[in-house]
Amino acid sequence: MNLSQRLTLYERLTRLDKPIGILLLLWPTLWGLWVASQGKPHVVVLVVFLLGTVLMRSAGCVVNDIADREFDRHVERTRERPLAAGAIGAKEALWLATFLFLLAFLLLLPLKHLTMLLALPAVLLAITYPYTKRFLAIPQAYLGVAFGFGIPMAFAAETGTVPLIAWVLLLANVFWAMAYDTEYAMVDREDDLKIGIRTSAITFGKHEILFVVLCYAAMLATLVLVGVVLDYGLFYFGGLLVAAQLAFYHYTLIKERDRAACFRAFLHNNWLGAVIFAGLVADHLWRVNAL
Repeated sequence: MNLSQRLTLYERLTRLDKPIGILLLLWPTLWGLWVASQGKPHVVVLVVFLLGTVLMRSAGCVVNDIADREFDRHVERTRERPLAAGAIGAKEALWLATFLFLLAFLLLLPLKHLTMLLALPAVLLAITYPYTKRFLAIPQAYLGVAFGFGIPMAFAAETGTVPLIAWVLLLANVFWAMAYDTEYAMVDREDDLKIGIRTSAITFGKHEILFVVLCYAAMLATLVLVGVVLDYGLFYFGGLLVAAQLAFYHYTLIKERDRAACFRAFLHNNWLGAVIFAGLVADHLWRVNAL
């Protein structure tokens, strides 16, 4: 195997060819940065978190595939992943994940000490998440914490503290992750039942759509609370209103439980996260110009 072929395998293993996971990790991190910095994040902090998001998601994908390689061989959508197909060995993948985690940690060296301390549970969450699918009824909640841990880290980097509002933002992301990852789990429900993986789509059975709707509602309600506490204005709440309309669109996609439509709903969550961030940015810009 030449270098080009190996790099292509690494690209597939880290899912750099499928950036949706990076985006779903990026948006809540950016929410945290903009709230913590009052709309003016330090350039170095912003660059570190942008690069760190890519590295952490890539490392998490490798760890996930190491943990799930035996399961992935029996799932139609995942059987051609490099580890499941035997194109890459587990030891090589483990070295790659370690290298990516190390790079992500080194990026934090210019930042405040608390940020580096919070990196330890962030890595622990990324490493342990794949195994929660064996025993947790709703592993999507654990994913929400893992994918949202950039929020307290962003506050630590910008302010040196992690106030209550950071944890409220993290809670909003947990609700969001439970919504979008249940849509994702609806795609693989039949395969997951056969191999014994636990997901919210299986746990809630015929009520899984109601669960998704309630999670979107809880996410939006939590973000409304954030806006009220921080005295945000029209642009922020306008972003939440657009996000609510997108959430309803997702409901129209998943209500028939068609696998392809459920997957489209999952992918479309990128836009939901983006409009919330756009509302945050616009609100802070309006405040600056109004002064």
